[in-house]
Amino acid sequence: MKTNLKAHQKKPTLKSWLFLTAGVIFTVVLLIIFPDRQPAVIKSSGQIFWEMLWILPAVMLLIGLFAVWVPKEVIVKLMGTASGIRGIGLSLLLGSLPTGPLYVAFPMAAALIKKGARTSNIVIFLSAWACIKIPQEMVELQFLGARFMALRLGLTIIFVIIMGVSIEKIMEAKVTQKGKK
Repeated sequence: MKTNLKAHQKKPTLKSWLFLTAGVIFTVVLLIIFPDRQPAVIKSSGQIFWEMLWILPAVMLLIGLFAVWVPKEVIVKLMGTASGIRGIGLSLLLGSLPTGPLYVAFPMAAALIKKGARTSNIVIFLSAWACIKIPQEMVELQFLGARFMALRLGLTIIFVIIMGVSIEKIMEAKVTQKGKK
């Protein structure tokens, strides 16, 4: 069992390195084609690197505390397969409260998965993080009006839930298909 798990873990690592290499090659080619963009690319890459260097250690610390302090049973109860609408609501709330870059949400999502959260709730959490932010809603209200904000928020919530449930069903179908082979 352990060797099978190790073999499975090596494949994504190889794919990740190949993806990174392809991205770097693509970037270098674009910078050769458009040399006038080099300063802007280097500047923004440096800014993102330093931002991640400051943010990610704090996020990792919080994830570690979450892993120790929050029992698995609590996550299974609140966001697991039997959580239903409560789990969807909690996922929407947890995703919409924080303000910060989306890459911060992925370690949190991984920790929730390890604790037993349902796939649809993880997709809803990540989508809410990307699309629904309380401060963003206040800005929309101020500049675009209550009607626009309410309509966009309502449609976003509906489609985020549909997307989460659909992705979970697709993943379950794939697992069922692999089991039949």
